Amino acid sequence: MKKRRIEEDALGKKFLPANVYYGIQTERARENFPISGRTLRHEMVVALAQIKYAACKTHLECKQLSPKIARAILKASQEIIRGGLKDQFVVDIYQAGAGTSFNMNMNEVIANRAIEILRGRRGDYRLVNPNDHVNKAQSTNDVIPTAIRLAALPLLEALDSSLKHLESSFHRKAVAFYSIVKSARTHLQDAVPIRLGRDFGAFEGMIRKSRRRIRKAKEDLLELNIGGTAAGTGLNAYPPYRRKVVRILREITHWPLREAEDLVEIMQNMADFLNVSSALRILAVDLTKIANDLRLLSSGPQTGFDEILLPPVQPGSSIMPGKVNPVMCEMTNMVAFQVIGHDTAVLMASQAGQLELNVMIPLIAYNLLESIKLLTQCTTVFATRCIDGIQANRAKCLSYAEKTVSLATALNPHIGYLKAAKIVKEAVRTHRPIREAAAKLSGLPPAKVRKILDPLKLAGK
Repeated sequence: MKKRRIEEDALGKKFLPANVYYGIQTERARENFPISGRTLRHEMVVALAQIKYAACKTHLECKQLSPKIARAILKASQEIIRGGLKDQFVVDIYQAGAGTSFNMNMNEVIANRAIEILRGRRGDYRLVNPNDHVNKAQSTNDVIPTAIRLAALPLLEALDSSLKHLESSFHRKAVAFYSIVKSARTHLQDAVPIRLGRDFGAFEGMIRKSRRRIRKAKEDLLELNIGGTAAGTGLNAYPPYRRKVVRILREITHWPLREAEDLVEIMQNMADFLNVSSALRILAVDLTKIANDLRLLSSGPQTGFDEILLPPVQPGSSIMPGKVNPVMCEMTNMVAFQVIGHDTAVLMASQAGQLELNVMIPLIAYNLLESIKLLTQCTTVFATRCIDGIQANRAKCLSYAEKTVSLATALNPHIGYLKAAKIVKEAVRTHRPIREAAAKLSGLPPAKVRKILDPLKLAGK
C-alpha cells in the first residue's frame, strides 16, 4: 500500500499520497473537477511562481516574513520558475471560479517544497503555511489576472517574431511576382488585370496591420492589478507592498510593468484580455482569407485556376495516385477557426463577471494563451513550409489576364459604358477574345484597341 499523509482544512481531513507536493485544497479540486484532463499552460505556472517569488522578496525586504521562511519560499519558487515540479500542477482548466484552486495548488506546492528545504515533512504547515506565508498579502483575485499578463507577454513576443517572418515571406513573393499579370476576380467572376505581386503585397499588409494591432493591445497587459487583494481595495497588503512587488517583477521579467491606475476597475474589467483576444481573432480572420485565396489560386492543376504552385509537402490522397493537396493552407484554416472559437469563449467569459470580480478568469487564461501559442506555431510553419516555396505559373496567369472580358473596362473612357458592355456580350457569345470583339465593334483603330487593352498596362504599378 502506498504511503499516505493526512491534511486538514476548514472542511475536514483528507488522505493524500505522501510523495506529492500539493496539499488538501488541490486534492479537493482534483476530485471535484475531473473535466477535461487538461491543465493551464506551463507559462501560467511560471508566471504565478514569479509572483510568489516577488511577493516573498518584498516581505523579506519589509521584514514582514522571517528570513528563514522567506529564503525557503524564494528557493522553492525559483525551482518552479526554472521548470521544476511540473507534474505537481494538476488542477483542471475548468475549476473553481477566479482560479482559487490553481492559486492554492501553487501555494501548497511552494509551501511543501519550502518545508522540505527546511528539513521538515510535507504537510507540516506549522513550518511554512500555504495561506499565511506563501499567499501573504495576496488574493487569487489579484495574482491570477497578474499571472495571465505575465504569461501572455513573452508568448506575444514570440508571436510577433513569427508574424514578422510571415510578413517578410509575403514581401519576398510580392517582389518576385511583381512582373506577373493575372486576371483579378470580384464576386468570383473575371475582373480587370492585376499584378500577382500586388496580391501578395496585400497579404503582407494584412499581416503587418495585425502585428500592429496585437502590439498595441499588448501594451495594456503591462498594467498589473497585484496588490488589490480580494476586491481591489488592498486589504491585508501593507503600504509599500504594491510598489515594491511590481518593481521586483519588473526586475525578474525584464518587462516595463507598471501599477494599475485603478485597482477596483482592473479587477472587475476583463477588457485588456478581450482586447488582445480580439486582435488575435482579426489575425485569424486574415489568415483564413489568405489561406482560402491560396487554395483557390493553386486549385487544379488541370481543372482549376493553377496560377500558383504550392510546395508539395505530402501525398494528398489515400486512393488517388499523385494527388497533392494544399495541406498547409488547410491547417491554417483549422487553427484560425479554433482561435475564433477561443475568442468567443473569452468574450462570453469577459461579460459574465458580476460586481467586484469576474470569476470566469481561468477560462480566459486558457483560451487566450492557447490562441497565442497556436497562432505562433501555425504562422511559423505556414511561412516556412508554404509561403517561402510558392511558385507562380506565369503563362497561365497571362493567359487568363488576356482572356478576361473585363478588359473592356478600359474602353469606357473612349466609347462609353454601354457600348463597351455590348462588346463584352459579343465576346462571351462568340467565345472570341475581347480584343477581336472590340476591334470589330468599337469603331477604334485596331492598333489603338491593342494599346488600350494591354493587360500589363492595365495592371497598374
